Amino acid sequence: MIEARMWHPVAQSTALQAAPLGVQLLGQSVVLWRDDAGTAHAWADQCPHRGAKLSLGRVCAGHLECPYHGWQFAAEGACVKVPALPEFVPPAGHAARVFGIEEHYGLLWVQLEADPTRAVPPFAAESDGGLRKVLCGPYDVATSAPRIVENFLDMAHFGFVHEGWLGMREATAIDDYTVEPTPTGLRATQCKAWQPQSNVHSTAPAQVEYTYEVVAPYTANLIKVPDAASVAVQGFRESIGLFISPLTPTSSRVWFRLAMADFESPDAKLQDFQHTIFMQDKPVLESQTPQCLPLDVRAEVHTVADKASSAYRRFLKQERITFGVC
Repeated sequence: MIEARMWHPVAQSTALQAAPLGVQLLGQSVVLWRDDAGTAHAWADQCPHRGAKLSLGRVCAGHLECPYHGWQFAAEGACVKVPALPEFVPPAGHAARVFGIEEHYGLLWVQLEADPTRAVPPFAAESDGGLRKVLCGPYDVATSAPRIVENFLDMAHFGFVHEGWLGMREATAIDDYTVEPTPTGLRATQCKAWQPQSNVHSTAPAQVEYTYEVVAPYTANLIKVPDAASVAVQGFRESIGLFISPLTPTSSRVWFRLAMADFESPDAKLQDFQHTIFMQDKPVLESQTPQCLPLDVRAEVHTVADKASSAYRRFLKQERITFGVC
C-alpha cells in the first residue's frame, strides 16, 4: 500500500508527555512514547510476546514496558528485559516493530513503511517569521480523508454551508479559475469569492482571492488575500494548512495550522473562528455517500466549478491511492 510509505500526522506534539499514547493510522494501531531525552518514538501497538497493547504500559528508565509481562524495549525497539527470565538475553526476533516518526508544525508524523525518498508534506508559511502560527483541532470526522480534502478545495458550497461567513446566497457564482498539476498534486489560482466575513478580523464584506495547493494526497494549503480595506489589522494576510490523519478508510482526524499576521489576539480567538467554519462543514461531510471518494468519473456528476476537485481525483488515481477512495 503506497500510503504506508507516506508521512501522516497522528497527534499533536504536546499530547505526548510521559505516558505512552495509542493512536491509529491507516488501520494500524500505533503507540507513541518519549524516552528520557524527550525523543519521540512510534511502534506497532502490539507486544511481540502476547500481543498486548504497549500503549497500556509505561516508560521505565528510558524503556517502554509492556503492561502484561513487563517486557521492556529500548528506543531502537530491541527487547532488553524479560522479568520472568532475569538471565535471558532476548534475540533480535523479540523486538518491537518500529515506524518512522518526525515532529513538524506542532504535530507528530508517522511513516509506517520506510521510504527515504519521501518527506513530511510542506507548509510553506511555517518559515515565514512575519506570520503567527496556531494549531486547531483535532477534529474526528466520520468520512474519508479525500472527501475532506475535496471539501477544502470547494468554493461553491460557501454560500450555503457557510452563509453569513464565507459566503452568501446572493453571490454564489464561481468565476473561472486556473488549475495546474504539480509534482505533489495541484495548484489552483485566481479563485475568488465574495465573503461577508472572510477572517476573524473582517470589518466588511469583501472579495477574497484564494490560492489552493495540494501538497500530498491528504494534505493541502491555502493562502487568502482579502481586500485590505475590509480588515481591521493593517497588512493582514493568512495561510491555512489542512493536515489529515487517515485513521480508517472512512474515518479521519483533522488539524488546521493557521499562519497569519496577527501577534496580539489570543489563540482561542483565532481557533474559535476556524472551529466555527469547520463545524459547519462537519455534518455535511459526514452525510456524504459513499464515504470513500469515488474516482470513477461516472460515479458522481461534475461541472466546471468543480475542476479543482476533479483534478484532485485525477491526482489520487495517478498516485495509485487506494485508502479512502472507491
